[in-house]
Amino acid sequence: MRIEELDTPALLIDREILESNLQWMQDYANRNHVALRPHTKTHKMPAIAQRQMDLGACGIAVAKVGEAEVMAEQGLRDILIANEIVGQRKLQRIAALRRAGCTVSFGVDAPCQVEEAEAVFAAANVQIPVLIEIEVGENRSGIIEECDFLALLDTIRACPHVLFGGIFSHDGNSYSAPDLDACREIARAAQRRTLAFADLAAAHGMPCGTVSYGATPTLMNGVEILDGITELRPGTYALMDASQGHAIGTLDRCAATVLATVISKPTSRRTILDVGTKGLTMQERTEGICATPGKGTILEYPDTHIDEMYDEHAILYHQAFHDSVRIGDKVRVIPVHICPVCNLYDTAYLVSGGEVVEEIPVLARGRQQ
Repeated sequence: MRIEELDTPALLIDREILESNLQWMQDYANRNHVALRPHTKTHKMPAIAQRQMDLGACGIAVAKVGEAEVMAEQGLRDILIANEIVGQRKLQRIAALRRAGCTVSFGVDAPCQVEEAEAVFAAANVQIPVLIEIEVGENRSGIIEECDFLALLDTIRACPHVLFGGIFSHDGNSYSAPDLDACREIARAAQRRTLAFADLAAAHGMPCGTVSYGATPTLMNGVEILDGITELRPGTYALMDASQGHAIGTLDRCAATVLATVISKPTSRRTILDVGTKGLTMQERTEGICATPGKGTILEYPDTHIDEMYDEHAILYHQAFHDSVRIGDKVRVIPVHICPVCNLYDTAYLVSGGEVVEEIPVLARGRQQ
């Protein structure tokens, strides 16, 4: 089937660009002598996760227990839930994954999370490792103070069914770095802070088996990986998007686009596409190296961007674009941020040379619990 024959909106993935992105990051990890654990919350597709494993990844990361369950059902058996997990039912589901033979771990940053997990895992007669999240500048979740870190280590040590697996961090503040030099300094500072906590754990008699780090903007720019980091955990690199393209200075690495149809040209300047917030989201990036004009970039017209969106409509005010397309023409939109976009589609179409070569189910979409 030709791309133009697809009903729109449709999520497309360029096979050659995808393969190049996956191989590039695996080679980068190999050169730095660290493991690669791709974060699959970006694409939510076990088929792509399996390809990442085939290329040499040590396992995968997910954000939700539901995503872990889907990936495990499809044969992916080494999974880090890179998020704090709270609630007995979710912990029971993690215990079930372990009993089914899955190597699973998850994040913590407070003693009460560990104590709740101990009660559930003791009842299930399983032992499951946790990784302590370290806050490194994103101002999100994670340990900030050393005293809290030591208290959390002591809680884990007192819980025989909760094992200490190591630590992880995410320098998401790199997305708004003003330039590449600042991005590299964010990466160095994040790694140094992560490693300082690894040293603190070792001095406390609890060495880290895993020291996991990373975000796509820093790693796609080839930052130096410091000794002591054992694992990289990028996600967006697989598909990329307009904001990540701006962070590396080219849109040529953007594997994912949304196919849309020109459905109206109601004025001499306004053009309407049949995809809106339900197919692209309303997300924008306005600061730093990831800053991106508009709410989506037209692949065939890279200086043309979506100006406004409603639920089912994208509006563009661009004279040259308006004059170049006809009602019924199809164009491809590079999303500003691909992660939430993948979650909107049941199926992705792998394409090559203008042809659909495979349909890939987005099996983990909607798995928010």
